[in-house]
Amino acid sequence: MYFCNNNFLKYIKTENISLPKFRTLAKITKIKYRKMKKLFFTVCISAMAFAQNPSGYWDKERAMTKDFKVAAGERTYIKSEDLPTGTTEVVYRITLLDDNQQLSQSLVSMLKAVPDPSGVSKGAAGAVTLMSMVSGEDKCKYAIFTTEDLVKNYQKVAKTDKACWVQTEPVNKDAKVLSFSNSSCLKDNTLNLFFGFESDNWFMDARIVLEIVPWVDYNASRGWNANNRKTILNQCKTSETAKALPDSDAYCVCMVKKFQETYKFHEYKSLLPSELKIAFDTAGNDCLAQTGDQNKANSIIRKNALALATAGKIDEGIELLQTKIIQKKRGTALDYNTLGFCYLLAKQYDKANKALTDAENLDASEIEIQLTKAHYYVLTDDLSKAKDIHKKYKNQNISPKESWATRTQKDLEIFKKAGFSTDDFEKILRVLE
Repeated sequence: MYFCNNNFLKYIKTENISLPKFRTLAKITKIKYRKMKKLFFTVCISAMAFAQNPSGYWDKERAMTKDFKVAAGERTYIKSEDLPTGTTEVVYRITLLDDNQQLSQSLVSMLKAVPDPSGVSKGAAGAVTLMSMVSGEDKCKYAIFTTEDLVKNYQKVAKTDKACWVQTEPVNKDAKVLSFSNSSCLKDNTLNLFFGFESDNWFMDARIVLEIVPWVDYNASRGWNANNRKTILNQCKTSETAKALPDSDAYCVCMVKKFQETYKFHEYKSLLPSELKIAFDTAGNDCLAQTGDQNKANSIIRKNALALATAGKIDEGIELLQTKIIQKKRGTALDYNTLGFCYLLAKQYDKANKALTDAENLDASEIEIQLTKAHYYVLTDDLSKAKDIHKKYKNQNISPKESWATRTQKDLEIFKKAGFSTDDFEKILRVLE
């Protein structure tokens, strides 16, 4: 069969087949020209569709061929080569031959004509018909197992109850496709398949050829099976960022996808602790932005940091803001404002001033920053600048539910409990009257 590719065009050109000759060929085969043309076009489109977007490849490098004998009435087993990471389908062919016979064509060479099994027509299913053109009169039964202990038990007592595939009727040739969808023989962690054979001969040895060819899916070959994805998911769920989110599912699913796209699983496992931390921070920043959870997470961290600082654990509050937000370059104007407030409680005024400047640079319209600046001026004995700010904003609201005056009173109570002098606080309160 020549498809609508360069091979077909070369064939037409080489054989000098003209359009009339093409019509004649159609008549000879008793197919109307238009029908033949339509059929040819359909085959062309299908072939092109398979060729354009292959999802994987037949791994001929890891294909296996075993030629062996089974004594009359006896049982033996063959262990497959290690299946490559990403194997989603396996085609195997079993052929029984007389001693003087050879296989006419290898299974690997035949599979070159089979399209991508991810296609609509499931091209790999066609492999079940790719049997040897030559087979002997000998026959055998066989069963497939997923562990060597099971196949050894089969060799001893012929038990097949735990086999993932059993051929109970003796055959002299057979070929099948095993896949995730149609067989329990293939799972995420399947490394080998074990074929057990029982000769159906009474007197003569049976000569058997077993061929196995794996189909490797490009995505699956990266090694991220279900169990491996769970390692990222579980690590994400226990992270401080995930704990800070009301619903961390979307965030953690995003994290899994980021690692799948960036690393093969064995590459991820080889990361040093410092490299892994950077990888998680990078993916985390991207996912917070992608899911829209960054502001939610920052808000919760700010509240926790402020709670620590007002409870006397000022250093812990500052460290929480620094390590979970600022150092990860997630800081918003409100984050820097809260950091400035914590520095005021710690009487680190230069750092407070720096944080408030950074906050203003991010969002000069944020009124809460102005209130913290007013506190800074009061605590650094610049009362006139503090009063000017309070006079300007005293009739506005910090948030939809909280006025400037109410927040000012709350903040001044916090400073009082922290041991700051209250003389100037009273003067500020009078400005708000």
